[in-house]
Parts: sequence; structure tokens; C-alpha cells
Amino acid sequence: MLTLAALVEDPALELRVVVPGRDGALTEQVLWVHNTELPDPGPYVREHEVVLTNGLWLDRVDPADFVARVVGAGAAGIIFGLRVEQRDTPPALADACREAGLPLLEISVAVPFTAVTRAAAAIQATDRQNALMSLVRRGDELTSALSRGAGASGVLAVLRREHELPLAVVDRMGRELASAGAELDAGQSRAAAEALAGHPPPLEADLGAGTRAALFPVGAIGDADAALLCLRPVAGLTREERDALEQTARYLSLEVARHQAVQAIEMRFAVELLDMVLSGAQRAAEVPGRLRAFGVDPDGPLAVIALAFAGEDAATPPGMAEAVTDFLLADGLPAVVAAGSQDVVAVLPFRSGRQSPAGFAPRLAAAVSHRLSGGRVVVGLADPVSGAAELRVPLSRSREACRVLRGRRGGPVAASFAELGSYRLLLESHDEQWRHTFADALLGPLREHDRVRDGDLETTLRAFLDHDGQWAATAAALYVHVNTLRNRLAKVTELTGRDVGRTADRVDLFLALEAAQSG
Repeated sequence: MLTLAALVEDPALELRVVVPGRDGALTEQVLWVHNTELPDPGPYVREHEVVLTNGLWLDRVDPADFVARVVGAGAAGIIFGLRVEQRDTPPALADACREAGLPLLEISVAVPFTAVTRAAAAIQATDRQNALMSLVRRGDELTSALSRGAGASGVLAVLRREHELPLAVVDRMGRELASAGAELDAGQSRAAAEALAGHPPPLEADLGAGTRAALFPVGAIGDADAALLCLRPVAGLTREERDALEQTARYLSLEVARHQAVQAIEMRFAVELLDMVLSGAQRAAEVPGRLRAFGVDPDGPLAVIALAFAGEDAATPPGMAEAVTDFLLADGLPAVVAAGSQDVVAVLPFRSGRQSPAGFAPRLAAAVSHRLSGGRVVVGLADPVSGAAELRVPLSRSREACRVLRGRRGGPVAASFAELGSYRLLLESHDEQWRHTFADALLGPLREHDRVRDGDLETTLRAFLDHDGQWAATAAALYVHVNTLRNRLAKVTELTGRDVGRTADRVDLFLALEAAQSG
């Protein structure tokens, strides 16, 4: 690295330190050397340059003024060239540099300034060559780490062998993919993900509690998929460290892309497993093999859980399936986790006690909510079964339990199918064909009427039952007059033979609507 100290170490330059300047000034990086005899070099000198001068301006400007202008330009120091006419460095110049904390060196009469320029160029050329060799060597090591399957942790290990930096890799969902020499809590990981979501991401992220981190986006095209974090401010990094971090971030793009591809394949296989289970005997033979691929014993007791954010129309947010997977793996439970449009389903080995679904469900709901910074998460449960051949019933029941919990504003965050209401048990005890037949028999005339006359009888009936038979509330919800509502429900009675004023008939109509929805 080009520094004043490096120039002084070159005996051919015959440099002597007259004023060392402030602490560490001689070892700070120098941008270049600038030869000038102007009495005010400030407008022409760049920051971190060294001023080379023979002092031909001494008869025109006071040395203190000259030094002030050099300092104002942000120069790294002054090299004063002795001449036959000026055999010593002027004491006034030395005093001014000492007062300003600016390094002052002198060069002998026998050495021209061109020698300093050539020496500076040679040092910078060597630096560039070393940097290039380091870049190539590091690239080879990073490629080797990736080819060995060392993952993101292996990539960070390569960088840490060269630079002792506190490092972490966090994806856009706030998941820590790897770390080396740094420990991030959940809040810091989320802060990094929020910073990464910026367009473009900032050079530095505030992780809270006074911690700032240099941020290097990881991702080839479009939005960044992750970030390489160095838990130091950008200003605290050397150029070599920044170059190494940028190179490592580019290689991490390959590893993150591979990780995402594996996750996508696993998610597709998980969704296919659910399709196999729901297909019944048609694809039953394929289920055990798919479970084994995820580390789940198909011959042991199995459980199914379903999770969702509360709210009847709440969609499954990105990253929810991964959050469930990470929680279960941290609890030592292998699982097949699949994301649907409105819920996430997990098939896992059944264990008793704290690792039973009922035992960990509240913790799971809290962990997913915390990780995704969302609202209330609910968990639908079902009774365990003895093996893969029996998964269809708990799959449907856990999802039904989850669906019911989503529509409730309070109560427990987890419940089993059996705890949620006898009418659901009644409907579930019949197969899908029976439910279709029952619903069509009772609701068929309403639907035909609505189809032919573009009517709203079925919608009106649903609204009336949803509002517990309250005429005024139902009319308000439908934006119709109460008399209009009475006329519509009278038509429902005429077509179905069921009077909405009688409890028994209301039950029949309600069950028919629920059967139609569950089918």
C-alpha cells in the first residue's frame, strides 16, 4: 500500500521525516503524489495526495498559510525538496506542519521528484498485482468450497482466513443462512431483511442497539435474495476488505440460488405428497417413499397439523412454510411441510409430551408470528394415526380445524377437529359424495332459481344464517329493505320446504350450506 512510511523505507529516495504528524499519519494510505510550486495548491490537490514542493513560493506566501491550504485540501502530507539554494527545511514550515498535525518529509538535493513518482507508481503497481493475485486465489478457494458442498458457512470461512471480520448471511425473509465471528438475534436479522428490501439496498444497515453493518447484496438479477453482512461500518473497512466482501457476495449468489432451488424442489415434492394422500388408494403406494425422503418414518405414528394467519381471507405469506420447517427441525422433528394459498400443512412423526402437536402448537404459532412480524397464527390439530395409509382423515380434519380457527376473533390459538363443533363431526362422518348429494337435494331448487332469474336466494340465506336470524342486521348487510328480505326468504321456504323461522329447518339449511362448502 502506498504510504509515506513505505516511501521512507526506500533508501534510494533519501527521505527524512521532519514532522511525523498526528498518530498513524505516516501509515495511512496515500492516493498519489502531486508536484506543485503554487502558493495556493488547494484547488488542485486531491484528498489523500502528498504535495511535492521545492519551496519556490516561500518569497510569496507565509509557510503557515501554505500549510493551511494544503490541510484544507485534505492532503496526506508534504515532501520538501532541498535545493542548492535551500539546504535545510525552513523551521517555519516545520512549525506550521507540527501545529497542524501534518507529516513533513524532506528529500535530499541529489534525488529528483521524478524518483518519488516512480517509487509511488512501483508501489501501486505491486499493490494492484497483489490484489489481482489475491482475487484469483480467493476465487479458486471460494469455487473449491462451493464444489465441495461447504455451503454459505464454507464460503465465509474462506474470507475469514484472510480477513478477521464479523460476518453473517441473512436472506430477504430474515433467516440467518450462515455466520462467522458474529451472532445476530432475531431482531437484527429482521432489520437486515428490511434494509435489504430497499430499492436499492443501502450500503450500511442499522441493526439496532448501536450496531451498524456494511451490507453487500447477494443475488444475480433483480431484487437481492440475501445480504452478506459485515458487522462494521463501511467507513471502518479498508479497500482490500471491501473488495474481498464484494467478491464473496458474488460467490454467495451461487450458493443462495442453489439453496432456493433445493427449497423449491422440496416444496413441490411436499405439495405432491398431499395430493397423493388426498388421492386415496390411487397413489397410496407412493406415499411411504415420499415420507422417507423427508426423514419421516411412514410406518410409525404420524400427526398432521395445519397453520394459518387468522382472518377468513388471510393469504399464506412468503416464508411461512420455511418458518414452520425451521421450528420443527430445531425441535428435532423431521417433517414434510407444504404451503397452500391460505394455510401451511405439516406431516410429522407423532411424539408425546412437549413434542406432541398439542404440546408445541402454541410455541409454534408464536414463533411463526414473531418471525414474519404478522398477526395471530392459529394451528389446527387432528388425532394421530398409526401409519401413512391413514393420513387422509387427519389431513382433512386438521385443515378444517384451522379453517374454523381462522374465522374466530379470540379463543385458543390451537384446537383439534373434535373440539370445534358437533356439526362438523357429523358432516365429516359422511363421505364427500354424500355431502354433495345432501347439499344438492336441498339447495338445488335455490340455485336453479338464481341461475334462471339471476337471483340472490342462496346468498340471502347464507347472510341470514350468518347473522343468527336477525332480520334488521341481515337486511343492512345485504343493502335491502326488510320487506325485500322477507319476500326472498319466503321464496326459500317455498322452494326448499324449510321454514327459516323454525329451528329444525334452519339446522337443515345450515348443514346443507356447510356440506356444499366442505365439498
